Amino acid sequence: MNIKNLFKNRTVLGITCIVLALVVAFVVAPIASHGGGKNVKVVRSVKDIKSGDEITKDMVSEITMSGTNQPSDTVSNINDVVGKFATMDMIKGDYVLSGKLADSPYVENTYLSGLDGMNRALSITIKAFANGLSGKLKPGDVVSVIAPNYKKTGTTVIPAELQYVEVIAATTKSGADTDEATEEGKEKEMPSTVTLLVSEAQSKMLAELEDDGTIHLALVYRGKKENAEKFLKAQQELNTNAESEAVGNESE
Repeated sequence: MNIKNLFKNRTVLGITCIVLALVVAFVVAPIASHGGGKNVKVVRSVKDIKSGDEITKDMVSEITMSGTNQPSDTVSNINDVVGKFATMDMIKGDYVLSGKLADSPYVENTYLSGLDGMNRALSITIKAFANGLSGKLKPGDVVSVIAPNYKKTGTTVIPAELQYVEVIAATTKSGADTDEATEEGKEKEMPSTVTLLVSEAQSKMLAELEDDGTIHLALVYRGKKENAEKFLKAQQELNTNAESEAVGNESE
């Protein structure tokens, strides 16, 4: 091959490479980019919304925008928002996330309004992270109360009266219940107290244990309400038997 033909071939190859590079840069890349960032519908607030507000049509709008980097729980249909209640504040322009919505208005500490005079709500202190199941207790859980050095005897026991107790709340130092939604960007706080649903006799025993030393909580059951009720019913029978024995001992 002579020098002239070699130079000619290199020139053609160079021009071809340049053309291919331009095609990739200005045709293929934009197509790929648009394909990855498919447009989606999202619902955003058009005015400030306070926690507890019922969301009306004039508070939100549905817009179409790129789906790239959108939160996975962004609501896409305005009909899924209108009529719901905000569980936390939203400012104008915020995405409406499913975690910020509830079907009914949030009423603070609704579990306390359900007390009927038969039971009491009593909070105990979680003095160490492990004592309260490492912050994982939830309302509806059934727990056993473990008392180390019970009544200064040096033994660790689960009192018969506190084998199966229902958790109704786990609360942080700031006073917020741990099952409430955490504001975006804020670190979730660990509970410092656990509130239990107990009888009068159980509340007195728990108060003594709290005053004497450290209480540990062991998870017994988490699940369906009807199954949890079986444990609580068994505890009622234990308490009734204990009360009957106490009355019998006093009469002797």
